[in-house]
Amino acid sequence: MNYSIGLDIGSSSIKASLLRCEDNLVMDEIKFPEREMEIQSPETGFAEQDPELWYHYVCHCIQSLISNNSIDPDTIISLGIAYQMHGLVMVDENLELIRPAIIWCDSRAVSIGEEAFTKMGESYCLTHMLNSPGNFTASKLKWVQQNEPENYQRIHKILLPGDYIALRLSGKCQTTISGLSEGIFWDFKSHTLSKKLLDYYDFNANLIPNLVDNFHPQAKISEQGSIDSGLNTDTFITYRAGDQANNALALGVLNPGEYAATGGTSGVIYAVQNSITSDPKS
Repeated sequence: MNYSIGLDIGSSSIKASLLRCEDNLVMDEIKFPEREMEIQSPETGFAEQDPELWYHYVCHCIQSLISNNSIDPDTIISLGIAYQMHGLVMVDENLELIRPAIIWCDSRAVSIGEEAFTKMGESYCLTHMLNSPGNFTASKLKWVQQNEPENYQRIHKILLPGDYIALRLSGKCQTTISGLSEGIFWDFKSHTLSKKLLDYYDFNANLIPNLVDNFHPQAKISEQGSIDSGLNTDTFITYRAGDQANNALALGVLNPGEYAATGGTSGVIYAVQNSITSDPKS
């Protein structure tokens, strides 16, 4: 029998499932910690978490699934990662954390994104990036550049929460087009990084990690990742996506004209279209 493990990197907890590949049977599920993870708020409107806590809990969940089900790690052939969207994780040249992650519900960059939307041009943003820069990852990075210049100068790569977990497990800095889109870094017209946004915010494109496909053998578990998690070094990370993209997949919202709504700490409505268009009312 072969198995796959799916992870959900949430802001309240880490969740993991063990899937038997032959018949797609979910063998076991685990959530950790039992109580919600703490969100630090050093100032009003700020929301931060320590990504090393995410990684610690991920390793605990993986080890528990292996142990509780008496699974040989050699039979775990793949790992998939879903994660809380819009977070900002920054690592230095040694791939070590520079500061706590600024997570999705942090609102410190709202005014930065609103100003960018106006000055870059609302029509341009909606036709090229399909959204306002808003309070998304790019605007949070601009806040760091303006308010923590020492930290900004140390940045080697910026990562989303799922990218960071993949980095810790594999040693590889990688992200996806869907991930860049959720950060408002992607230009859908040119199908490249948004040069206009990078220029407006004065960001170097070298801060962006290598791109991989959402569904793809992205990287193998490293020796250190194996020691930490209990996974074999032959196990591939084969999937990563933000929570809403992952929800669309899980709910089967795949064809033009299909809609989904999710309700949680935030509410989201999204739809599949057969053309690259945005909501004109944003």
